[in-house]
Amino acid sequence: MSAMLPATPAVVALAGRRIDAADAQPARFPLVNTDRVAARIAAGFRLVGAAALVCSAACGADLIALDVAAKQRLRRRIVLPFEPSRFVETSVQDRPGDWTEAFWKQVGAAELEGNLVVLQPSGNSIEDYRRANTRILEEARAVARAFAPATPSLHAFTVWDEALRPGVDATAEFRELATMSHFHIVTIPTL
Repeated sequence: MSAMLPATPAVVALAGRRIDAADAQPARFPLVNTDRVAARIAAGFRLVGAAALVCSAACGADLIALDVAAKQRLRRRIVLPFEPSRFVETSVQDRPGDWTEAFWKQVGAAELEGNLVVLQPSGNSIEDYRRANTRILEEARAVARAFAPATPSLHAFTVWDEALRPGVDATAEFRELATMSHFHIVTIPTL
């Protein structure tokens, strides 16, 4: 028996864990789990009837989701907290795995399609990432409006280990903000 697809399309806003550093303790998203997480994201997209994805482009959850969305031919919009050259240094190439080529491929495609949003940095990296999370949700609503007269459902996928990190936890903050913004919350486990 096949699952019924939703009657209206869905727009997915997504945030989640980056791939763990080589010496990470505890494990939150080991590199070895990338294929498993990609399969979970793909299943989640199909389950909600995703037509579009809005996220950032960090190594791990973001780049995996963007790749899955490309394979499923979903519209993709990328939000970066600051210029791509700085972002690739701080959020892409500093972890195990070969993420840099995927980053530039996704960012290049988004830019060509008019779907790359680059925010002006504030000088405070933590605040820049918080602003990016807020903007991801705002952009998801904007993408949903483009489907008029259809009214897509809005989903927030959090791709994580479901355990709060000490200090600032951008994924947990994204989930809380999405809940307050009345998005349907979907958890994609990384472990």
